[in-house]
Amino acid sequence: MTSTQAAIATDVAVALDGVTRTYRSRAGDVPALAGVTHAFARGSFTAVMGPSGSGKSTLLQIAAGLDRPTRGEVLLAGRPLGRLDETELTRLRRTSMAFVFQAYNLLDALTAYENVALPVRLAGGRVDRAAVLSALRQVGLEEKAGRRPPELSGGQQQRIAIARALHARPEVLFADEPTGALDRASGRQVLELLRSASDEHGQTVVMVTHDPLAASYAHSTLFLADGRVVGRLDRADATRIAAAMSELER
Repeated sequence: MTSTQAAIATDVAVALDGVTRTYRSRAGDVPALAGVTHAFARGSFTAVMGPSGSGKSTLLQIAAGLDRPTRGEVLLAGRPLGRLDETELTRLRRTSMAFVFQAYNLLDALTAYENVALPVRLAGGRVDRAAVLSALRQVGLEEKAGRRPPELSGGQQQRIAIARALHARPEVLFADEPTGALDRASGRQVLELLRSASDEHGQTVVMVTHDPLAASYAHSTLFLADGRVVGRLDRADATRIAAAMSELER
């Protein structure tokens, strides 16, 4: 690790340095990200917003090592992801990252308890039953430990996904539209849990959302347009965030 990378690792969980992502199509190259440079501080909760096609999901996928940039570099705690092979990336994702998506990504054949414990099992770790039940208790679903996802509501399934992320204690938690399919009450619970992961557990949370109210739970909101970072608001309420989005969509 260079001295620059070591300095980055001290205060920054994830850094994107000049990241460009271009996709090939029959009509020609399509730029999804165009030279994005941004650092996500340790323990921060950042919402990423922008018009449709602005590059939000691509940024999340590249920051999480699920996709590779065409140019530029991504560093996790100062470690360049581009220098890792797929096996190393998979191991890093299992030990240092967690993911919460709109589709929940739970396994229907497993109970809530088994879904929460799964990342630790996949990483070869020893499952601590008390810790799994504690994670379920945090999301208010300890009594549903033996239920399978098809037996739970959408909001409950999403909270199980949050419990899985909390139990894994990752350095970074990535969330892609985690409240998009939920009612207002369930969505609020999920957002409060994400904020708690940052404020109380020191985890870094990066959340893509289209909802200004959801973004208002974050410490800061990053705005993208045409694959570039075009603005940022810190500790803004939903009204200010919505106004900024309206400006971008004009």
